[in-house]
Amino acid sequence: MNTWQRVFYQFRRHKLGLIGFWTLVVLYVLIIFADFISPYNFTETHSRFTYAPPTKIRFFHEGKFKGPFVYGLKRTRDPVTFKVKYEEDRSKIYPIKLFVKGEEYEFWGLFKTDVHLFGIESDPNQMMLLLFGADRFGRDLFSRVLHGGRVSLTVGLVGTFISVLIGSIVGSVSGYYGGWIDVLIQRFIELLRSFPRIPLWLALSVILPPSWPSTWVYFGIVIVLSLIGWMGVARVVRGMVLSMREKEFVLAAKVAGVSNFKIITRHLIPNIMSYLVVVSTLSIPGMILGESAISFLGLGIKEPMTSWGLLLNQAQSLSALSTSPWLLIPGFFIMVSVLAFNFVGDALRDALDPYRTVEKV
Repeated sequence: MNTWQRVFYQFRRHKLGLIGFWTLVVLYVLIIFADFISPYNFTETHSRFTYAPPTKIRFFHEGKFKGPFVYGLKRTRDPVTFKVKYEEDRSKIYPIKLFVKGEEYEFWGLFKTDVHLFGIESDPNQMMLLLFGADRFGRDLFSRVLHGGRVSLTVGLVGTFISVLIGSIVGSVSGYYGGWIDVLIQRFIELLRSFPRIPLWLALSVILPPSWPSTWVYFGIVIVLSLIGWMGVARVVRGMVLSMREKEFVLAAKVAGVSNFKIITRHLIPNIMSYLVVVSTLSIPGMILGESAISFLGLGIKEPMTSWGLLLNQAQSLSALSTSPWLLIPGFFIMVSVLAFNFVGDALRDALDPYRTVEKV
């Protein structure tokens, strides 16, 4: 059994790792096809459905099976408290259908269409299918959660890739050359690590000009998170390179006249690749939480772009939360994605352990 067969076998035996893996597959499929799966445009407002609760999906009407459908919603106001209330109008039935025409969108910037995976055939100003309810502007929270996942989940991937790349290069240079270069790099890392992380995130995010468009802010947040997340990787990589730089294969490469750059990139870094794979998987949750924290505090992603952290920003008010608890749903997706990445990271760490024995089957 070769190395990769052993890794695959060990990963497959890790049940939580498999659960995390397939959970991530589902989440990334949802965000890739978010425009098609979302019943509505995530930026469209509908004043008639502000803070509307999740609509209940029914299958039976007056004892007869009707298939999946929803009743109409009546908007009323409490005469005592003057709060807006929503009640089911059982005289109106809206069947839930597949491949329904609705609000127009541009699929990944390639072409325009108005076909959605599912929905109801009704004017959004009259009736809406709200699986997760609506926010203060009457926007469909389900559609916004799917599109918010595009930011939150890709920030984790891109930010981790950049931070691991920086950390592996800096750590390899520090460990390979040693001397004053190593001292200078390590003291700089210690200086950065001495700052509290969240205040440092906020300080760097404030530097981003408020006039920047949403796309620029997105890449700015990725860079901010990457500039903070590489130090731990660099410290561990330095230690691993220190233990390998006197090995026979490195000395042989030096005697053969191989340049230091090629020794680092072709001999040292490939030998620590298993560690980099594991640390990348375990670092992604930190990136997701970092983006969520910055956006939750109003210093990250801005409208019209959205993210799970920005969606949670609406749940800061106790009054809104007490009447609209569905505003916490984006937090559930953050929790699920973070747990899934941690499960996959733990499974990879066990699978890539060279001292782990494989049972014969």
